[in-house]
Amino acid sequence: MTPISASILVVICVFTGGFIGLLLKRLLHPDHLSKETQDVVRLGIGMISVLASLVVGLLIATAKNSYDTTASAIRHYTAELALLNETLRDYGADASKPRDLLRQYTETIFNDIWPSDGQTPHVIDVGAAVLMEHVREEVRALHPVDDEQKWLRDRTLAINEDLLRDRWLLIAEQGQSVSPVVLIVLVSWITLIFLSFGIYAPSNAMVVISFFVCAVSIGGAIFLILEMDHPIDGIMQISSWPVREVRAQMNW
Repeated sequence: MTPISASILVVICVFTGGFIGLLLKRLLHPDHLSKETQDVVRLGIGMISVLASLVVGLLIATAKNSYDTTASAIRHYTAELALLNETLRDYGADASKPRDLLRQYTETIFNDIWPSDGQTPHVIDVGAAVLMEHVREEVRALHPVDDEQKWLRDRTLAINEDLLRDRWLLIAEQGQSVSPVVLIVLVSWITLIFLSFGIYAPSNAMVVISFFVCAVSIGGAIFLILEMDHPIDGIMQISSWPVREVRAQMNW
C-alpha cells in the first residue's frame, strides 16, 4: 500500500469514527449522555489520547531517523566515490580503465535511485555490484613503478573495500522501520477517540466539517511518516545533488 492510499484510508477511518459517534448518540439512552458519564468517558479517552500522542511522536522520530540516516549514507557513499576517482586520477594513465568502470558504476547507481523513465527506484542492482568488482580487479592488475604508485594502489583497494561494505549497509537500511501493526493500533485508538467525540458533540454541519478537517490532518501526518520511511522513492525522495556532482567531477 502506498503512502497516499494509506493516508486516505486513515482519513476515512477517523472521519467515519466521528460520524458514527454522531449517529450512535441518537440510539443511546439519556443516562448514557449524562454529565457524570461524560466525565468518565473523557477521562478514559484522555488517557488514550496521551498514548496516541506518544506513539505519533515515536513514529515521526523513527521515520525521520530513517530518512536522515539514508541521506547521510548517500552523501558518505558519494564522497567515497569522489575520493576513489581522485586516487585513480593521481595514479596516472594506467588507471584509466578502472576509472572508466567507476564512471559507469556511478552512472548506474544514479539511474537506479533516480530513474528518468519513471520506474521504481531501487538500490539492489547486481549489474552495479559486478561493475564495482571489476574496478577492484582492474586495480589489483595495476603494476606500480614506484612507492607513490604503490601507496595509491593500496589506498584505492582500501576505498574500494569500503564502498563494497557501505553498499550493503545502504541496502540493509532500506527495510521498513515503521511497523504496520503499530500504525493499525494507532489509527484504531484515534478512531475510538473521534467516536467518543461524536457521541457527545452536537449534531450540526460545523462539527462534521471539524471532524473532516481533523481527519485530513491526521491522514497527512501518517502520509509524512510513511514518506520519510521510504527515502529513496516517493514525493520526499532524497536529493540527487551529491551523486550528480560526483558524476560531473568524474567527467573532467
